Amino acid sequence: MAEVNLNIHGKAYGIACDEGQENRVAEVGQYVDNRARDIASAGAASNENHLLVLTALVLADEVKELRDSLQNGQANNSAAPQQIVHEGLPEAEERKIIESIEQLATRINSVAERMIGS
Repeated sequence: MAEVNLNIHGKAYGIACDEGQENRVAEVGQYVDNRARDIASAGAASNENHLLVLTALVLADEVKELRDSLQNGQANNSAAPQQIVHEGLPEAEERKIIESIEQLATRINSVAERMIGS
Protein backbone atom coordinates (compact mmCIF):
# COMPACT_ATOMS: atom_id res chain seq x y z
CA MET A 1 0.00 0.00 0.00
CA ALA A 2 1.34 3.41 -0.97
CA GLU A 3 0.45 6.82 0.39
CA VAL A 4 0.11 10.11 -1.42
CA ASN A 5 0.10 13.47 0.32
CA LEU A 6 -2.50 15.74 -1.21
CA ASN A 7 -2.99 19.42 -0.59
CA ILE A 8 -6.64 20.38 -0.85
CA HIS A 9 -7.34 24.06 -0.33
CA GLY A 10 -4.23 24.55 1.76
CA LYS A 11 -4.64 21.49 3.96
CA ALA A 12 -2.57 18.31 3.75
CA TYR A 13 -4.25 14.90 3.50
CA GLY A 14 -2.48 11.55 3.44
CA ILE A 15 -4.32 9.21 1.10
CA ALA A 16 -3.59 5.48 0.92
CA CYS A 17 -3.67 3.90 -2.52
CA ASP A 18 -2.49 0.82 -4.37
CA GLU A 19 1.14 0.67 -5.44
CA GLY A 20 1.56 2.28 -8.84
CA GLN A 21 -1.50 4.53 -8.46
CA GLU A 22 0.35 7.39 -6.79
CA ASN A 23 0.50 9.59 -9.90
CA ARG A 24 -3.18 9.01 -10.66
CA VAL A 25 -4.23 9.89 -7.10
CA ALA A 26 -1.99 12.98 -7.15
CA GLU A 27 -3.48 14.06 -10.49
CA VAL A 28 -7.05 13.59 -9.34
CA GLY A 29 -6.19 15.30 -6.04
CA GLN A 30 -4.94 18.30 -7.98
CA TYR A 31 -8.24 18.37 -9.85
CA VAL A 32 -10.16 18.30 -6.56
CA ASP A 33 -7.96 21.09 -5.20
CA ASN A 34 -8.63 23.21 -8.29
CA ARG A 35 -12.38 22.70 -7.97
CA ALA A 36 -12.28 23.50 -4.23
CA ARG A 37 -10.32 26.68 -4.94
CA ASP A 38 -12.82 27.70 -7.64
CA ILE A 39 -15.70 27.25 -5.21
CA ALA A 40 -13.87 29.07 -2.42
CA SER A 41 -12.96 32.00 -4.68
CA ALA A 42 -16.62 32.31 -5.68
CA GLY A 43 -17.46 32.78 -2.00
CA ALA A 44 -19.92 29.90 -2.07
CA ALA A 45 -18.71 28.22 1.13
CA SER A 46 -19.21 29.54 4.63
CA ASN A 47 -16.45 27.40 6.21
CA GLU A 48 -14.00 24.59 5.43
CA ASN A 49 -16.54 21.81 6.05
CA HIS A 50 -19.06 23.52 3.82
CA LEU A 51 -16.38 23.92 1.14
CA LEU A 52 -15.54 20.20 1.22
CA VAL A 53 -19.20 19.24 0.97
CA LEU A 54 -19.82 21.68 -1.89
CA THR A 55 -16.73 20.38 -3.69
CA ALA A 56 -17.93 16.80 -3.29
CA LEU A 57 -21.34 17.79 -4.65
CA VAL A 58 -19.82 19.58 -7.64
CA LEU A 59 -17.62 16.56 -8.42
CA ALA A 60 -20.56 14.18 -8.02
CA ASP A 61 -22.58 16.38 -10.37
CA GLU A 62 -19.77 16.26 -12.93
CA VAL A 63 -19.67 12.46 -12.66
CA LYS A 64 -23.44 12.25 -13.10
CA GLU A 65 -23.32 14.50 -16.15
CA LEU A 66 -20.58 12.33 -17.66
CA ARG A 67 -22.57 9.17 -16.98
CA ASP A 68 -25.73 10.69 -18.41
CA SER A 69 -23.92 11.85 -21.53
CA LEU A 70 -22.31 8.42 -21.94
CA GLN A 71 -25.66 6.68 -21.56
CA ASN A 72 -27.28 9.08 -24.03
CA GLY A 73 -24.34 8.69 -26.39
CA GLN A 74 -24.50 4.92 -26.19
CA ALA A 75 -28.26 4.94 -26.71
CA ASN A 76 -27.94 7.31 -29.68
CA ASN A 77 -24.90 5.55 -31.16
CA SER A 78 -25.68 1.89 -30.55
CA ALA A 79 -24.13 0.99 -33.91
CA ALA A 80 -21.00 3.04 -33.21
CA PRO A 81 -17.69 1.41 -32.24
CA GLN A 82 -17.27 0.46 -28.58
CA GLN A 83 -14.74 3.21 -28.01
CA ILE A 84 -16.59 6.31 -26.84
CA VAL A 85 -14.37 9.34 -26.77
CA HIS A 86 -14.80 12.25 -24.34
CA GLU A 87 -12.21 15.00 -24.67
CA GLY A 88 -10.01 12.57 -26.60
CA LEU A 89 -10.01 9.80 -23.96
CA PRO A 90 -10.81 6.14 -24.61
CA GLU A 91 -13.82 4.80 -22.71
CA ALA A 92 -11.69 2.65 -20.38
CA GLU A 93 -9.56 5.64 -19.40
CA GLU A 94 -12.63 7.78 -18.86
CA ARG A 95 -14.13 5.10 -16.61
CA LYS A 96 -10.93 5.06 -14.52
CA ILE A 97 -11.11 8.83 -14.13
CA ILE A 98 -14.78 8.70 -13.15
CA GLU A 99 -14.09 5.94 -10.63
CA SER A 100 -11.19 7.92 -9.16
CA ILE A 101 -13.32 11.05 -8.82
CA GLU A 102 -16.11 9.02 -7.19
CA GLN A 103 -13.65 7.50 -4.72
CA LEU A 104 -12.24 10.91 -3.86
CA ALA A 105 -15.74 12.36 -3.50
CA THR A 106 -16.58 9.55 -1.09
CA ARG A 107 -13.40 10.23 0.87
CA ILE A 108 -14.11 13.96 0.94
CA ASN A 109 -17.61 13.27 2.24
CA SER A 110 -16.15 11.00 4.90
CA VAL A 111 -13.63 13.64 5.96
CA ALA A 112 -16.34 16.31 6.01
CA GLU A 113 -18.59 14.10 8.14
CA ARG A 114 -15.76 13.48 10.61
CA MET A 115 -14.99 17.21 10.73
CA ILE A 116 -18.63 18.12 11.26
CA GLY A 117 -18.93 15.47 13.98
CA SER A 118 -15.87 16.86 15.79
